[in-house]
Amino acid sequence: MIKKKICILGSTGSIGRSTLEIISKNKKNFDVVLLNGNSNIKLLISQAKKFKPKYIYSNNFYLTHKIKYFCRKNNIVIINDLNLLNKIKFDITVSAISGIAGLLPTINIIKFSKKILIANKESIICGWKFIFKEIKKYNCFFRPIDSEHFSIYSLIKNKNKNLIKTIYITASGGPFFNKKNVNFKQVTPIQAAKHPKWKMGKKISIDSATLMNKVLEVIEASLIFKLPINKFKIIICIDINSRFFKIYMFACY
Repeated sequence: MIKKKICILGSTGSIGRSTLEIISKNKKNFDVVLLNGNSNIKLLISQAKKFKPKYIYSNNFYLTHKIKYFCRKNNIVIINDLNLLNKIKFDITVSAISGIAGLLPTINIIKFSKKILIANKESIICGWKFIFKEIKKYNCFFRPIDSEHFSIYSLIKNKNKNLIKTIYITASGGPFFNKKNVNFKQVTPIQAAKHPKWKMGKKISIDSATLMNKVLEVIEASLIFKLPINKFKIIICIDINSRFFKIYMFACY
């Protein structure tokens, strides 16, 4: 059986780590060819030791300098430009570099990918028309893998979009929801970044606290699924039988 060639952009982030956990349980079917990190050198080296990629991609000079000896010793090629990849086609690319930094790598990797799975809302919001152009040009299969957008895809695939009345995107309400006596004028960024359930990066944690993240998810969904903004509603959904908030996704026809 031929192993599927895998590329992971953002392998040291939460999505990248989860992807590698899944691959590690079925290593006989997958060959991790390229890993990418930016600042977590220790974890990137640990991943490279375990999965033995052919390439490590990074445009962080400091990281490149730190891992140069390790890569040379382990026959790993360091590249700072994805366009330097030559005559290679990944079966699956996971694009999970956080923030707008993920846009250019996402655009550049499509030509080398049969399938691209994107978990980077900033890239889609800021550059979807460029991403989509490359996807069409290179006949690359695309699927969103953020939980909300994958759920929407699963719910509306093979359905008549004209019959959709509303798609509800639900939220936990953030770290201050349902808390009494909170003086928002005195709330600190550290407090706002302390999500009750998820351990995420600083930006997305703040966006979640203000619910701005849900607005971004609506914009992303509107672009991906070619549906007008007014088809989407954001609601705070609570499971009354649990002390934790749970997220649900549903569409009304």
